[in-house]
Amino acid sequence: MSIAKLFAFAAPSGGGKTSIIKPMLQRHPDFEFSVSATTREMRPGEVNGKDYFFLSKEEFESLIAQGQFVEHEFFFGNHYGTLKREVDRALNAGHSMIFDIDVKGALSIRTMYPNDSVLIFIAPPSVEVLEQRLRNRKTEDEEKIRRRLLRMPMELEAGKQFDVTVINDDLERAITEVDTIIKKHIIQ
Repeated sequence: MSIAKLFAFAAPSGGGKTSIIKPMLQRHPDFEFSVSATTREMRPGEVNGKDYFFLSKEEFESLIAQGQFVEHEFFFGNHYGTLKREVDRALNAGHSMIFDIDVKGALSIRTMYPNDSVLIFIAPPSVEVLEQRLRNRKTEDEEKIRRRLLRMPMELEAGKQFDVTVINDDLERAITEVDTIIKKHIIQ
């Protein structure tokens, strides 16, 4: 028998969590991916409710005031958050959910769903490898890379509170390790 769980993945930028989450969603097609709400503008090709729930600043702040978020954060000029109704809907339907989230958000999930959550921290093999990954992506300017690197010590420290840490020094090994962890928690 399978038990529905909330698998919250967090890592410093460049840690490789997205590269691990994608195969987990393929290996576990019955899992749902948590779609975050945001106030940022919709980009070309994005779909409301699939990529994000796009909300106005007023809508988002009203939902905060009503306690409708599991977690939320103001990041780089926009609000981002996880809608409680979406998490409850998945659990009530017996579906496990995967979160691609920051460390603070993951800890908030544990606070609200202590018996249903599994926090998985994806750690880089070293600070140097992480910095190289960020630079090799060529998706951000030097200032954004610097800000992400400044945030890393806090992320690594918060990661110590997670249920498990997987070092992403070899992607295929890390994927296999995470899959084993997931199976351990959902099969009873």
